[in-house]
Amino acid sequence: MAEAERLTALCRIRTLPELAHTIFPGSDFQNVLDLQRLSVYQLARELSGFLAHVSGPGARLLKWTLVRFRMENLKVLIRVCLTKSPAAEAENYLAPLPKELALPYQRLAAAESLDDFVQLIPKGLLRESLADALEIYRDHPRPFFFEAAIDQRYFQELLARVEGLSGEDREIIKPMVCQEVDIFHLMLVTRGKFHYGLTSGVLLPLHVAGTRIPRALFVEMLNDQDFTALVGHMTERVFDAAPFEHGSADGSGSAMVEAALFERLAWKRYLRLANLAFRQSHMGLGAVMGYVGVRRVEVANLITISEGIRKGMAAETIRARLITHSDQEAARV
Repeated sequence: MAEAERLTALCRIRTLPELAHTIFPGSDFQNVLDLQRLSVYQLARELSGFLAHVSGPGARLLKWTLVRFRMENLKVLIRVCLTKSPAAEAENYLAPLPKELALPYQRLAAAESLDDFVQLIPKGLLRESLADALEIYRDHPRPFFFEAAIDQRYFQELLARVEGLSGEDREIIKPMVCQEVDIFHLMLVTRGKFHYGLTSGVLLPLHVAGTRIPRALFVEMLNDQDFTALVGHMTERVFDAAPFEHGSADGSGSAMVEAALFERLAWKRYLRLANLAFRQSHMGLGAVMGYVGVRRVEVANLITISEGIRKGMAAETIRARLITHSDQEAARV
């Protein structure tokens, strides 16, 4: 797995063909998007294969985890529909998925309106959530609203399926899942409020109940006036430690830079919890879901590396942007 010293070695690679050959021996990709799409496809295919060995509530949870891949492709298509981008361009950004997760991509990309778009989505929770969001945010046709609305419904169902697990499995897996949902809450504040300038009244309905950020605390976060106050609410809930040693202590940095920093540190905590779930479970569902979490972070890191190489970034710069177990790892580049 690409972590620790192997991540450091990958950051030192200077060309995309060399990176592709290192990750996927025998491949000859010249295009960064093809490499990224294959990384996502390999992960989705691997997780789909686990379903043959899991049953009951565990299978329900794993199946819903796989819906995440379909949802990310749906977000790409929503942006195409709203921006009226050429349908052919969307294919470059869609991850190839196993047949059971596929969407009618060409028809969705060619939809004339969001109303038509909704009707083309296969029946289920994703279609219902987008239809509901369209009624609420019709006057705010930004991708942010529709993507967040889909995320909210996905996470509500994800938490419900975690609650359906046996006591031991639930105890091991829930912290990792709650962390992912709370990263979503963090994103709503850092990007929704501080970057897009959206009001609390617009963002509050997107809250997901059942995590370490209850509704009352989320209201306080939406009322925070700067990043310093926000960090005070997040430390030891979403961050393992206060992050200002990594960024501006007065919240004076740009909203997008601060948001990216905070989300990376929050995903670092997610990685720790995923590893913990993997180690705590003795060949049980926690080992499966912990592995899923670690692999998701690995793929995210590989995509970050490929983008860094494409842009000609220094190895140290790329390494600093990765999600790792500790900051000491990044210092060894």
